Amino acid sequence: MIIVTLQREKCIGCNYCAEFAPEYFRMSKKDGKSVLLRTENKKGFYTLKIPNHESFESCEKAAKACPVKIISVKEI
Repeated sequence: MIIVTLQREKCIGCNYCAEFAPEYFRMSKKDGKSVLLRTENKKGFYTLKIPNHESFESCEKAAKACPVKIISVKEI
């Protein structure tokens, strides 16, 4: 399982996450910030649990490309 977390409030809208992992990230048309799809907000953190490991590489690239380091990816 992969756990992806986004701290959306600190997003600067660079769009790297949506480029590297478009199946999980989109850019909001309202405020230009990243949205981690199919998640809920818990104290400013959006968390997604992905059951398969196939998406690890794209999510990891998105996390490494983020200039403000607000995306974390853990494989458990």
